[in-house]
Amino acid sequence: MRSNMKSYYKLCVLISLVVSGGTNPIAPPEDGESIAENYLNRLYGLPQQTSSNTERRSSAMSLRLKEMQQFFGLKMTGKLNEETLKVMKKPRCGVPDVAAYSTFAGDYKWKKHDLTYRIENYTPDMSEAEVDDSIKKALQVWADVTPLRFTRLYSGTADIMISFVVRDHRDGYPFDGPNGFLAHAFPPYEGIGGDAHFDDDETFMYRSPQGYNLFLVAAHEFGHSLGLEHSKDPGALMYPTYVYRDADTFSLPQDDVNGIQSLYGKILQIAYTGDGSKYPESDVSNDLIYHQTGPNTDFNPDPKPTPPVTPNTCDPNLVLDAVTMLRGEIIFFKGSFFWRSYPQSTTVEQHLIKSFWPEIPEYIDAAFESPLADKVFLIKGGKVWALYGYDMVQGYPKSLSMFGLPKNVKKINAVLYDESSYKILFFVDSQVYSYDEEKRRMEKGYPKPVDVVFPGMTGKVTAAFQHRGFNYLFSGSKMFEFGSFNKLYRVLNNNYFLPC
Repeated sequence: MRSNMKSYYKLCVLISLVVSGGTNPIAPPEDGESIAENYLNRLYGLPQQTSSNTERRSSAMSLRLKEMQQFFGLKMTGKLNEETLKVMKKPRCGVPDVAAYSTFAGDYKWKKHDLTYRIENYTPDMSEAEVDDSIKKALQVWADVTPLRFTRLYSGTADIMISFVVRDHRDGYPFDGPNGFLAHAFPPYEGIGGDAHFDDDETFMYRSPQGYNLFLVAAHEFGHSLGLEHSKDPGALMYPTYVYRDADTFSLPQDDVNGIQSLYGKILQIAYTGDGSKYPESDVSNDLIYHQTGPNTDFNPDPKPTPPVTPNTCDPNLVLDAVTMLRGEIIFFKGSFFWRSYPQSTTVEQHLIKSFWPEIPEYIDAAFESPLADKVFLIKGGKVWALYGYDMVQGYPKSLSMFGLPKNVKKINAVLYDESSYKILFFVDSQVYSYDEEKRRMEKGYPKPVDVVFPGMTGKVTAAFQHRGFNYLFSGSKMFEFGSFNKLYRVLNNNYFLPC
């Protein structure tokens, strides 16, 4: 029996997504003040209320709120506003985001590169082969970018012991049943350090986006098993929240790569043959990443794609995929991400598209809001998705032909909705098509050249939206502002509406 030195370990507890109609995993339905206190007690070191000194309590609350707002990129008001409360209600990991409030102090990492793991038991949700494959791939995520090697043991004590348990499983951190904590892991340390436990009251899945993808949960937990903290990058695997991603196409984001390599260094440019001997250096291409492998490990050399990088609003070369209004907000799409800009806030929120809409594809072509239909339409290729507020509309995706476009139009570059005329302008290469939403038909005389409809516009339109009576057309890293009668007023950087 391994010694339980839990006071020295950092525990990651990954909170599940809230199921429809379910309760909030952080606190039961109650007033915002109670939710905030519970959140800050658990994650930001707010002391339990033991004093009747209201002024002192209020000051402590304000300080912790500012720290929380800073971590999530919110405006640091020190007050519990709607934007802050929304973030608090999101499903997330139970480890403190600020290291100073961690129960387990210290900087942990393994002192060796050859690590072992053992799967002690299995969940009935998946076949043993599926569990084996999920665990192996989750470890491979970290092995691909470091000199770490993982070897599986089938008996005895491994560095990383993996088990499926329920409720009180005698490590001091009991699970709470369905739709609560998904898993937890301990950082490198003697004894229980490195071990990962998964709550078997949850439903783990292999390929389906339903339930909880074991590969994704395990990969996050193994990051903690290797010594990583949480990341502020919303695109990182080590960000506190659980987000479904396609396990088959998953690539470890650059932020996680930087973090794990800061602990263990970069991967060595060495390749081995099956019998453990090295390939000649002349046979090892410098532009491919090879992993150290030997005959006794599960892992083999395999060149990997460039790690994805979370887009930055300060990037002068930022090229947006699409921009749309959504009930007063401005939504900016880029790759796997989108930003939300609120009229009442000087900051923007950044999220993974899949964290809000698992059904919507990434790298969308165009988006626009129709006040007439009270929907936002998202287009990729020949398909159209629809949102009612932030909810998916049933019956979608539909064909792009729903807008009466010619059959030869297979891809849209951008869409602009004119609220004054209910006209929807579709930009296709250097041409513009106009659809009358009220009459439900394409306008005669179209398509027309873009520079005829918008004199002064240069370059291909890559995104477009209307805001406060002005039309904004994006082309690469520039944004063209048009006023009445489509008169060109200004040429701006395309992050003009995105605070840097």
